[in-house]
Amino acid sequence: MRLEDLEDGDDLDLRESTVEGRRFADVDLSDTDLRGTTLSECDLDGIRAGELRMGGARVLETRLARLDAPVLRGSRSTWRDVILDGGRIGSAELYDSGITAVRISGCKLGFVNLRGATLNDVVFEDCRIDELDLGGARVRRAAFPGCSIGTLSLQRTELSDTDLRGTELREITGVDGLRGATIDSAQLSLLAPLLARTAGLRVED
Repeated sequence: MRLEDLEDGDDLDLRESTVEGRRFADVDLSDTDLRGTTLSECDLDGIRAGELRMGGARVLETRLARLDAPVLRGSRSTWRDVILDGGRIGSAELYDSGITAVRISGCKLGFVNLRGATLNDVVFEDCRIDELDLGGARVRRAAFPGCSIGTLSLQRTELSDTDLRGTELREITGVDGLRGATIDSAQLSLLAPLLARTAGLRVED
């Protein structure tokens, strides 16, 4: 991603339906409605909002840094060629969204709702995630290096080329959804009791 020759923007610019080639620093979006907005080739550094409303928005070739939002409402949104670098999100509602070529690094995430979403070429790196819900999602080429996930929900999830190695997993629901994922031997030993219960096995010594 190359974000060069950007014009400095202000809060008023973000009220436009299409925002392109702008740079924003230390922006409070608490009173800004970004539903249906297109952000293209923008650089936003230092974003805060009590509730960030982005339902149906399109975020393209854009970098978001130091995002602080207790609530992100972004259902049915589109994210393509995006970097999310550092920040804290309490609840991210991104169900039924399309997420392609996105890197999320160094973030603290509470509940991430990606139910029914489509993810292609996505990396979560060095993130702490309390709960990640991928129920009914289609995930192709994803990785989670250096992440910790409290609860991973995989009911009716379709995984392909998904790399979970190097991820700390505490609890998984819908273990059948792991089909198509790659794990390491240490993770396998930790998952063994859960896999045995799913298969209806009794383990006795």
